[in-house]
Formats: sequence, structure tokens, C-alpha cells
Amino acid sequence: MLRQGNPMIKTVSLTLIFEVIVCILAMPGMIQVSDVAIPLALGAGGVAALLPLIAAATLRTPLGWVLAWVSQIACLALGLLTPWMYVVGGAFAALFVVEFVLGRRIESDTAAR
Repeated sequence: MLRQGNPMIKTVSLTLIFEVIVCILAMPGMIQVSDVAIPLALGAGGVAALLPLIAAATLRTPLGWVLAWVSQIACLALGLLTPWMYVVGGAFAALFVVEFVLGRRIESDTAAR
């Protein structure tokens, strides 16, 4: 079970916060580089930035983890509007998966001791 002082939660939270920043910075990129309409860029980027923010705040609950996984999909989905977000979203998704898998392994090793 996840403890409150869990290093995995702290690490994943930081990654999600960086993901918020990247999704916010993607909005001007979508508008300027990919010629996406301003309302679409702000709406899609806003939702994609809001999901990891809420997930980071609620990671101590099961809903937080669900939102964290959904936020990875949302960040990748921004690639539909601007292709470079496939690369950036993919990098964050890969980092998130690695943190999740290694964090679970460390937790199970610690619990076994």
C-alpha cells in the first residue's frame, strides 16, 4: 500500500508537474507552429494541462493514479494537433511508466524486508 511519505509519489508528482508545464507551453506552439485555431489549442492544451495537475494533487488516492494514466494519454493525444507532441508526450509517458514500474518494485522489496 502507498504510504504518505512515499518517494514514488513525490517523484511521480514532480513528473506530472513538469508535464503540466509542457502542456501549457504546447499551446503557443500549436497556435504558432501548427496553425491550430486558438480556441482549440487553448481547450485541448488546457484539458491536457489540468489532468496531470489534478492527478499530482490526488496521487494518494486511487483516483489520482487513474488521472495520472489518463493524463499520459491526453498529452500524447496533443500530437493529433501538433506532431511534435507525440515525441514529447511519448517521452513523458515512458518516464511515467518507468517510475511506476520501478517504484512498485522498490515498494515490494521494502515490504519484503
